[in-house]
Amino acid sequence: MSELEINEHRQMLLDSVTHFARGLDLIRVRQLRDTATECDRAVWQQMAELGWLGVLVPEAYGGMALQLADMAIVAQALARVLLPEPLTAVAVLAASVLAQSNNEALKKTLLTDLVSGHCLPATAWQEQAGSLAVNSIGLQATAFEGGFKLNGRKQFVMGATGADGFIVSAQSQQTPGVDGVQLWWVPKDTAGASVSFETLADARRCATLSLKEVVVAKQQLLLSGQAAVDSLSRAIDHTAVILSAELCGLMSRALEMSLEYMKTRVQFGKPIGSFQALQHRAVDLYIQQELASAVLADGLSILDAEPTVQTRQAAASRVKARCTEAALLITRQSIQLHGAIGFTEDCDVGLYVKRAMCLAAWMGNAHTHRRRYAKTEILREVA
Repeated sequence: MSELEINEHRQMLLDSVTHFARGLDLIRVRQLRDTATECDRAVWQQMAELGWLGVLVPEAYGGMALQLADMAIVAQALARVLLPEPLTAVAVLAASVLAQSNNEALKKTLLTDLVSGHCLPATAWQEQAGSLAVNSIGLQATAFEGGFKLNGRKQFVMGATGADGFIVSAQSQQTPGVDGVQLWWVPKDTAGASVSFETLADARRCATLSLKEVVVAKQQLLLSGQAAVDSLSRAIDHTAVILSAELCGLMSRALEMSLEYMKTRVQFGKPIGSFQALQHRAVDLYIQQELASAVLADGLSILDAEPTVQTRQAAASRVKARCTEAALLITRQSIQLHGAIGFTEDCDVGLYVKRAMCLAAWMGNAHTHRRRYAKTEILREVA
């Protein structure tokens, strides 16, 4: 993370994550692809003990109360080894939503367990592909004998494979519109809740959460109204930026692997890295990597300053769009630089392409974020 200001504590954090990542390899990634869990709880517990699950969690709940830039250091370093555990889905998206909850009793329980690694909450908010709107909700919450009944379906839920429960957005039938938006905590074993999975390109799975006559008590309500909308919107933007840090991590490693291969692969009696055409291509990819790194660093500094909603959304979209395009370009070109072997299952660089494809689509692809950025900039100019 060359463009990000590295102070003493961030250097210690980076050293810690880098040392931890050396103990993980792509053999483990391949092995976990063939399991139903996708998550090694032993590794997850080690991450919890190192404090990384609580980077963004307030100290009162066992967290470290650090900035988004600190979380980006962790995510970027672990992305270089393609960590399959749902770090961003849990420690960023879910943690950010829970940290804004005004249900103090439930908030304390869930955040404390999240930080300790004993609870993996997944956030079920999206219902339509390509939409970042948090207040366009079809899942209904109907008042019922002191509680509510939830009916509807959520799609594209990441981190759901080993989830202990779900943060679910719903629309109250009694109060339509923004005022009726609610965020509920639904444990995984709740009657009427079912989960189906779809395998992604990188062999991880996203879930569809179906709720049919699911009864929830008022004590399970995390947030409601405008506060719920604001909390979820903020968490999504923060998640998009940390995903961009992951994209920066995997694109840098993919380029390193390609350069290493170019130094050792011999063709026509010379290493292919000595051919000027391939050198030019490698330089172009390096420039894209550095541009993405600079945009990420700028976006992190903006978001950590707690800007206005429009400024935050514009910064998050600019970062996600740039890092997505750079990661897809670099990883796909890495396949080309490896030649025919790059298309084989045994070639590790292919794993980076598949992960880049999945991260590029989650929380909005480049096209979605370019459109939102343009719309946000127009609104800012009018204001």
